[in-house]
Amino acid sequence: MESSKEKVEWIEFSLLEPYTHVSHAVFSRHGGLSKGPFASLNLSDQLGDDPNAVKANRELMQKVIGVPQMRYAQQTHGVNTHRVTAKNHDKIPAADALYTTERDLALVVTHADCQAAIFYDPVHEAIGVVHAGWRGSAANIYARTIEAMHRDIGTQAQNLIVCISPSLGPDHAEYKNYKQELPESFWSYQKKPNYFDFWAISEAQLTEAGVLAKNIEISGICTHCASDDYFSYRRVKQTGRNATAVALKS
Repeated sequence: MESSKEKVEWIEFSLLEPYTHVSHAVFSRHGGLSKGPFASLNLSDQLGDDPNAVKANRELMQKVIGVPQMRYAQQTHGVNTHRVTAKNHDKIPAADALYTTERDLALVVTHADCQAAIFYDPVHEAIGVVHAGWRGSAANIYARTIEAMHRDIGTQAQNLIVCISPSLGPDHAEYKNYKQELPESFWSYQKKPNYFDFWAISEAQLTEAGVLAKNIEISGICTHCASDDYFSYRRVKQTGRNATAVALKS
């Protein structure tokens, strides 16, 4: 489902449509104030973009999500997870996965080719957002996030809804050194020599962790192919970042 507001464009997921209190979006690169290689809705403040433009872009994103607070993961391409609470929400440690039961507080990751996944537990009213590049996938950050949510909140994998953003598709996910970089369990997911289907890998990891196949939605949009709409680091090294956000609204 595609939506737009004030020229900002984003996609939403069909699996989350029945849950109107779950505000979520994967933002395209359109409708912002950034210039040059960051044009126009760059949502990362770590790239050398004009800080005022990034601030304005994030305000546009916040208006779409419609909550008073946004909290960004301090991404390291690692596998650390962190529960955001009312007491610690202003101090987010290095982590590529955030989860919470707090209301009116959005969790955000930025990305360009990496996957961003939204987790929603309708039983415990918990949400999560995960940044998963190839390193995170190799270390199975999705399973680690499910384990953390189960430990801290009681989440059961079979109840989770997981939605994965536009990201690098199998025609462009080239790993020439895959035997050194990727676990052997990934090698069967080659679509052609050195090119891997990380969408299928993620679906397999999620189902192996107990998520039901019917509760997984993968956008199937390749950021490298759709570079007019999404930033792609593989295509252009100096570029902006999209963002995926999710919040529980009161």
